[in-house]
Amino acid sequence: MKTIMLKTESAAASFALTDAPAVFTKSDLPLARREFLKGTAILSGVIAQGTALSLLTPSLTWAAELSVLNEVEGKFLMRLTQVIFPHKKMPEAINAIAVKDLDAAAKDAAVAKDLRDGIAVLNKAAGGDWMKAAPAGQLKTVKDNTALPLFQKVRGQCITSLYDNQLAYAHFGYEGEAFNKGGYITRGFNDLKWL
Repeated sequence: MKTIMLKTESAAASFALTDAPAVFTKSDLPLARREFLKGTAILSGVIAQGTALSLLTPSLTWAAELSVLNEVEGKFLMRLTQVIFPHKKMPEAINAIAVKDLDAAAKDAAVAKDLRDGIAVLNKAAGGDWMKAAPAGQLKTVKDNTALPLFQKVRGQCITSLYDNQLAYAHFGYEGEAFNKGGYITRGFNDLKWL
């Protein structure tokens, strides 16, 4: 069996294939576990086959890498987007776009604090774990806390993230702007199924 030998030489590591067991030496990198885990949160899911969305994506699986938020916070925000903007049968991949955009906004420390504080408030209001509450309980808790910066930030981000992208257009049956495609007259202006 081939193993990879790792040795640190100054700032670089050399790699050599040998039949001996691997030997790992402790590096002097200032990388803490928390710092490593910060960038490793990933939301993932599956897109239903046969949907309009599945025709636009190269794969039926999706993943959104989070750089600031952790996986629990990402799943919380995913569910929150679904409670604030409920759509029957809308694939989670569209909601994941909003979560990814919220994660990008959370690079601002004030936004990250507002999101995390809001999550804590909703958890407390739901008796400890908002995610485990029944859907009606989740909705009531959110309605009771619409003044939270968390609610305002998620609602504002969702307006553009959920409704201004090609995946959402495909889900709702909206063909997008018509000017670059020759206008609606020649493309069946009266066939909109989303209205």
